[in-house]
Amino acid sequence: MRYCESPFFYHRRKSREIIIGDPNRGGVIMGGDHPVVKQSMITCDTMDTALSVKQTLELVAVGCQIVRITAPTVKDAANLQNIVAELRKQNCWVPIVADIHFKPEAAMEAVKWVEVVRVNPGNYADSKKFATKEYTDEQYAAELKRIEEKFSPLVVEAKKLKRALRIGTNHGSLSDRIMNRYGDTPLGMVESALEFARICRKHDFHNFKFSMKSSNPKVMIECYRLLVARLDELGPDWNYPIHLGVTEAGEGEDGRIKSAIGIGSLLCDGLGDTIRVSLTEDSPREIEVCTDLLNQIPILSNTKNLQFKDFAPSFDPFHFEKRETPEIELNENVKCGGEQLIRVVVTKATWDKVAPKIRPKDDVKPEAIYEDLNVAEIDPTKDFDINCNTQLVTVKDGVNLPAITAFRLLAAKLKKLGRNNPILLKDCINFESTALEPKIALLRASVVIGSLLADGIGDAILIRGESGAGMSLRLAYNILQAAGCRSFKTDYVACPSCGRTLFNLQTVTARIKARTEHLKGVKIAIMGCIVNGPGEMADADFGYVGGAPGKINLYVGKQAIKFNIPEAEAVERLVDLIREHNKWVEPEVKETVGA
Repeated sequence: MRYCESPFFYHRRKSREIIIGDPNRGGVIMGGDHPVVKQSMITCDTMDTALSVKQTLELVAVGCQIVRITAPTVKDAANLQNIVAELRKQNCWVPIVADIHFKPEAAMEAVKWVEVVRVNPGNYADSKKFATKEYTDEQYAAELKRIEEKFSPLVVEAKKLKRALRIGTNHGSLSDRIMNRYGDTPLGMVESALEFARICRKHDFHNFKFSMKSSNPKVMIECYRLLVARLDELGPDWNYPIHLGVTEAGEGEDGRIKSAIGIGSLLCDGLGDTIRVSLTEDSPREIEVCTDLLNQIPILSNTKNLQFKDFAPSFDPFHFEKRETPEIELNENVKCGGEQLIRVVVTKATWDKVAPKIRPKDDVKPEAIYEDLNVAEIDPTKDFDINCNTQLVTVKDGVNLPAITAFRLLAAKLKKLGRNNPILLKDCINFESTALEPKIALLRASVVIGSLLADGIGDAILIRGESGAGMSLRLAYNILQAAGCRSFKTDYVACPSCGRTLFNLQTVTARIKARTEHLKGVKIAIMGCIVNGPGEMADADFGYVGGAPGKINLYVGKQAIKFNIPEAEAVERLVDLIREHNKWVEPEVKETVGA
């Protein structure tokens, strides 16, 4: 199986074109050679027509090309008629997507009024109970027949009305049937989507796209790679467009880093026809990140050196496994490789600026100085030889390749030589004439380092594209945390807001962070509603989930522990729950200047 033309050479996947709305009046053609489409989602109550229109217009004003609106009930779905009518009256023809999860009847209402209906296979036809059950082949076939009976009416209506569908699988909401047969795996996500695609094809309906979302960038990357490989196996007419996104990415730097790792890695390999960056922030800010991220892909992707096109990669793209390396000393205090943590290296100039400010208990600190390392700098485009496995290696500055390709090639050539030397990753091997804006440096470093870490490559990292010393050090640690390689602070899984959300996500997320951000190694999920809650929280320690207006449910893992807590008390009750499970520590009292 293969998921792209070559991991060493950019070649955009040729997907079939699908039509969303009227391309002559603000609609889009997705796939083929058309540019990647940017989209986002409004956050207000769908029954508030005026605010829904206002938020949609605000998104369109900043370049959003498709707008998603939740339709949790038939009543919400019916009000899409009023929202769309008002938008068209104001000469706004942006395609609208109805976001459907649990109610097929809501989808049947929504398809009358909007250009796209998004269905989640794990929620659309299944009632998830986290039940363990063995299915015989006959029982499984009966379940598929039941699903077909529920989904076919929507497919038939979409075909008749010339609508599009999005088959949107979420890691957090796979059905019990899929979970029991395939487990909580990328394969389960792919098979869940393909079941619904086969129903579409049975009705000769092809105007649909796929998405495979997870809050874990590594899982998300594996899912999309596996999906594309499976579609390629099924035949050339299975080349449906792909919607890329990391769900529940969070806010600020962390949300941007997670999104850049997942989305950027796949875009650099030529995958993706539309993207959504899911941030716990005002929706228009997502479009800015989409634009900035798309602008980096031509710079970070390799479009030359065709002689490397068919080189065998060092990694399995469908199953994450860290590249095996021997343990070596970076200096007298720090080792890397083997079972060691992935280390953070800085330049001497950065060390000189940040070292005086580092306190003994600080988790964010340089672990080695680049200029002091015994590191072999290699040009992987040329033949080279390494006489032992314990030599630390990196790509030489100035090599005429983008960094992702250069480091993949280095790892592949080492494998061919029978060597497994530890590798020091760099976010850039060629420098701009002027310093990058911090937001661009963050995205580039996240795409490059994150992509390689997701491939299992890398034993230490060096960030140089961000010119600020302290910022580059923090960025290195944040990338490692987002990629699941190190945990030096509290990790948050936070969904973007939408009309289903039962509390103010931005305010509550800030409140929870203020109380818990000192808890190193603890993962907290903050979910506005139950749609993806329990599943997306499966690898979180604790969850804060909207259960009803003004009421919060608290989880340990995917198990609900406390119900209907008044929102005013919920953050402190969350702290109590963390304390009960022996994961609470009191924050250090910071010394005041002059004390």
